[in-house]
Amino acid sequence: MSDTSDTHPTGAPWRNFYGRRFGKTLRGRQADLLEHFLPTISPKGVSWEENPDRTPIDMAALFGRDCPVWLEVGFGAGEHMVAQAQANPGVGIIGCEPYVNGVAACLSKVEREQVDNIRVLAGDARDMLDVIPEATLDRAFLLYPDPWPKARHHRRRFVIEENLRPLARAMKPGTRFHVATDIEDYVRQTLEVIHQMPEFAWTADSAADWRQPWSDWHRTRYEAKALREGRTPHYLTFVRV
Repeated sequence: MSDTSDTHPTGAPWRNFYGRRFGKTLRGRQADLLEHFLPTISPKGVSWEENPDRTPIDMAALFGRDCPVWLEVGFGAGEHMVAQAQANPGVGIIGCEPYVNGVAACLSKVEREQVDNIRVLAGDARDMLDVIPEATLDRAFLLYPDPWPKARHHRRRFVIEENLRPLARAMKPGTRFHVATDIEDYVRQTLEVIHQMPEFAWTADSAADWRQPWSDWHRTRYEAKALREGRTPHYLTFVRV
């Protein structure tokens, strides 16, 4: 996904970003949420301009209290994240999403449901992983990520060692990393990469463990589309060793 051999003038590594950042023109209310509401729930000290030394941020200050913290990488329109926040008010959830239209859709849900335990980074999850203190996260999610189906683009997938090692560093031992995808080759790559990483162990004992969703699963629009189009969801659970 990136080449960090050179650096940006701010000191940030050159991290190539290949996904979409913008879609259709935002409606007035969506633009207003991005301008005025997003800054109130965005984690501070994540950007390279704010934090060029990549000093770990204060997670208790982020949520105004000590609490378990979950991370969702690429939350899409936020359906799963908002539902989890409502079901787990004692948990703080950080969501990272670079697609501005998805962020706007999520902000609408957060405001409408008056959810106060979500923090949103409208940007690259790798920047967030830089500054999360070691052994902090209590759970992590990667749900229906961009599949990058062409073989020459597989390095653009999130499930490469370059990204999973910082995630492992940020997770507490014994905590879970959930991956959901409808792309069989994404499953293959995920398992191949994680098999080579001693930081994670796959928890599956039988086929049902990757065919059945988790007990607290909340379906996303991407899963609904996959099912309509005849693709099979896979649910992978890994434990931070």
